[in-house]
Amino acid sequence: DSTMQKVLHINPDKCTGCLQCEMACSFENYGTFATAKSRIKVFDFHHTGKKVPYTCTQCDEAWCLHACPVEAITIDKATGAKVVIEDFLEGQEFSLMSFVRGTEFWPMPISQDHKRAYDGELGPNTGGMGAYSPAPVVTPEVHARAMREIIMPTLVGMAAEGLPYTGFLYAGLMIDAKGAPRVVEFNCRMGDPETQPIMMRLKSDLVDLVEAAVAGKLDKVEAEWDRRFALGVVMAAAGYPDSPRKGDAIHGLPATSAEDAHVFHAGTTEEGGEIRTSGGRVLCVTALGDNVKSAQKRAYEQVDQIHFDGMQCRRDIGYRAVGRKG
Repeated sequence: DSTMQKVLHINPDKCTGCLQCEMACSFENYGTFATAKSRIKVFDFHHTGKKVPYTCTQCDEAWCLHACPVEAITIDKATGAKVVIEDFLEGQEFSLMSFVRGTEFWPMPISQDHKRAYDGELGPNTGGMGAYSPAPVVTPEVHARAMREIIMPTLVGMAAEGLPYTGFLYAGLMIDAKGAPRVVEFNCRMGDPETQPIMMRLKSDLVDLVEAAVAGKLDKVEAEWDRRFALGVVMAAAGYPDSPRKGDAIHGLPATSAEDAHVFHAGTTEEGGEIRTSGGRVLCVTALGDNVKSAQKRAYEQVDQIHFDGMQCRRDIGYRAVGRKG
């Protein structure tokens, strides 16, 4: 936007690439520059004592010594533009996806994924290294608030503006310090890798649900879901997420899917009768279990049968849910 420009300088030698300073934010509008400036936090950079604006307490050393001050935000006062700053959110994210037709919708079960590349939420940010459903951290109260305060108003608002939506609606939400759901992002699609565990739990025919949404008959159908936990582990290519390598042969893929386990292909291709890697996130090995620990155990049993050069995966998918009631 030509009326507002914010330049952030990052020290590449310190930044881990986690992108948390960009992703864990929601937007707030402030009418004046002074109000916006008062809401931007500052810290004393311990090497120089210089004060610089920041958004991520875990990445303070990533900010360049010459990070631009808040005055680097320029405003064209003639246009009456507002200052937009980002509110730092801290908490656990979860995904809520729905089948939508106008103001009618069928919510899918809650899911939660792991973004960091390495165990313990370390390393660079990725599109997702695994996911599970349901997510015990999302209580019935939080779920009800998300539907009542976020999903339904969004659908009503789009319809009121003459833009009724039909399709999959993905809401990336975060539970804040007060236990309230906050919006991180919306997408007009399903999410990866959250979708794979959810599809493992879907007992109804997906095509029937999609056709009902298209025909405006979501109120005439019901989706049936498996009550068991589902957990998916992403097997990624060498070099992911920065520069994933392609062409490695994949060995040990199961000939058929079991009732409680399935290997979803993502970044694969077939060459000369062999399945090879062709993208960053190659496979999502997904399994069902009576609880998250049994689903986790079954998924990793399948993972351990599959091999390709440079394969990387996390060994702690679902750890947040282990020990929680749910």
